[in-house]
Amino acid sequence: MDVTGHKNGLPPRDGSVRLADPGPPIGDTAAAGGSGPAVSRAVSIRDVAAAAGVSYQTVSRVINGHPSVKGSTRETVLDVIARLGFRPNRAARTLAGGPIQSVNVLTSNTTLYGYAAALQGIEEAGRAVGFTVAVSVVESDAPAAVRDAVTRAAEPGGALIVLAFDRAGTRALAAVPPGVPMAAAVETPADDGAHGRPWVWIDDRRAAYEATRYLLGLGHRTVHYVSIPPTTEETPQRLAGWRSALGEARVAVPEPIQAGWHPRSGYEAGRTLATDPGVTAVLCGNDDLAFGVLRAMHEAGRAVPGSVSVAGFDDTPLSEFYTPALTTVRMDFAELGRACFTLLRRQMGAEIAVRPSPEPVLIVRESTAPPRVR
Repeated sequence: MDVTGHKNGLPPRDGSVRLADPGPPIGDTAAAGGSGPAVSRAVSIRDVAAAAGVSYQTVSRVINGHPSVKGSTRETVLDVIARLGFRPNRAARTLAGGPIQSVNVLTSNTTLYGYAAALQGIEEAGRAVGFTVAVSVVESDAPAAVRDAVTRAAEPGGALIVLAFDRAGTRALAAVPPGVPMAAAVETPADDGAHGRPWVWIDDRRAAYEATRYLLGLGHRTVHYVSIPPTTEETPQRLAGWRSALGEARVAVPEPIQAGWHPRSGYEAGRTLATDPGVTAVLCGNDDLAFGVLRAMHEAGRAVPGSVSVAGFDDTPLSEFYTPALTTVRMDFAELGRACFTLLRRQMGAEIAVRPSPEPVLIVRESTAPPRVR
């Protein structure tokens, strides 16, 4: 996977090769008197055309595999391309009618499980069909930062995928200019307005609803919730699913605890919950928060699952090896990334089958059990 960056010594982003000492430019006249140093510049498609004795349109047809070029001409052009070290610019190739073969993934995070797994799925799917996959990072959800990130990521001649799992991602998605081939992986939309748009998602709301129903089915009088940050001004869909299940069961709806993404935030929430003996079941917005809650319960002497049941979300690789092994909702983000890439290719005109978004699956392990009989 290529990760975009700005470092000294890297080749130009357009993929061209710089000639340290190219000599007199091909097809151009030398400087007056023949003296003075040569000017470093990129080999262009016109340089190749001049050296091969053909038009630049012919060179373009060779690059794009057009069948109308004679075999002998094709060989001559390819030999010159190899000798001069010419590498076609993506934008120029697209303008010449060539297919898009690159995609830039715009995301605010590359380390959290859902983001990293989705990136993995996109890269695997892209590599399988010869796409170059790059990553651009939205550094904050501030409007100026979002606009700058979208401008840099939406390169001419390429396609764009947005991971809109948080506020920065959703704002970036809204800022993508018209005409850019794109698709997005998003949190479950709150209404039907997303249908027909190039978006894919896993049903967070239904997953949280079913996880809450499972905990209530064990006999817990209610379920407390530790929430991940919202992606928009609307109610997060995992929180909405939890609340819906409690309302349907006609049980008390505790105030959710707003947390972050990482175990430390879950630990702080868990310390608060551990002081209340009425807390017997906790659903967390992701597994990292659940790990923090488990640690806090351990320190407070609240046995899991004997005194309190704890469930997470996402099914990260560590969840089944924790002690106790974590009950969680499996969210196949790698498959979601593959589905998003497939949708992007369909947006670009590829006649390929739809790859459905994966379904959430509740994985029951050791961290949940019926409440202790008082």
